[in-house]
Amino acid sequence: MLLAIDAGNTNIVFAVCENGEARAEWRAVTETTRTADEYAVMLNQLLQLQGYKFTDFDSAIIATVVPAALFDLRQFCRRYLGCEPIVVGDPNVDLGINILTDRPGAVGADRIVNAIAAHERYPGPLIVVDFGTATTFDVVGETGDYEGGVIAPGANVSAESLHQAAAMLPRVAVARTQNIIGKDTVPAMQSGLFWGYVGLLEGLVSRIKEEYGKPMTVIGTGGLANLFYKQTTVIDHLDPDLTIRGLIQIHARNGK
Repeated sequence: MLLAIDAGNTNIVFAVCENGEARAEWRAVTETTRTADEYAVMLNQLLQLQGYKFTDFDSAIIATVVPAALFDLRQFCRRYLGCEPIVVGDPNVDLGINILTDRPGAVGADRIVNAIAAHERYPGPLIVVDFGTATTFDVVGETGDYEGGVIAPGANVSAESLHQAAAMLPRVAVARTQNIIGKDTVPAMQSGLFWGYVGLLEGLVSRIKEEYGKPMTVIGTGGLANLFYKQTTVIDHLDPDLTIRGLIQIHARNGK
């Protein structure tokens, strides 16, 4: 059985995978100070709730954009699962795609994994929009190669930055408002964050398609994808399991 680990800037996801499918999944706050033993204590309790134990696993795969978390995640896999994890981005890992950017090594592991999973399920050129700490727009060519993309501030990051930078503005949740014109500070902020973000999403997708010059399918994934998916027509498919599915594919390709 496989343990797939997706460590992002905000959250870390652990998924129990068997026969090419995720059987159970848990999400925790990413803390770079957490040790291998602390991961073990936390995950052991979660596994037990679903009837699993560490000895059920014979392999692991890690994708992370947080270098400080990688050492202890590796140690956790070695010490408690008894295996050497595959780490997306390591030179010996076969991704099965080309990364057609100026500095391939600088592309985030999550973006590569998403591209691999999206190409496997959806035909033709793609735009993968991942609503995370940052919102990324990744271009996947018809043959599956990663061709570049756009990085924008995530909606929650924008909300927090607005609160931090302006003394009179409170911290607000990103939420859809019924009206564009707010009658008080909080609804005015929420309108700007939500509908402004819809405008960013629609504008960037339109410009990417125009520059690329071919019809493209748009895939939405990540924590806030569902919030925006219903409010715009530019996202063709909502795929919340994209990253874990990509990790399963990379693990299968590398024969462990």
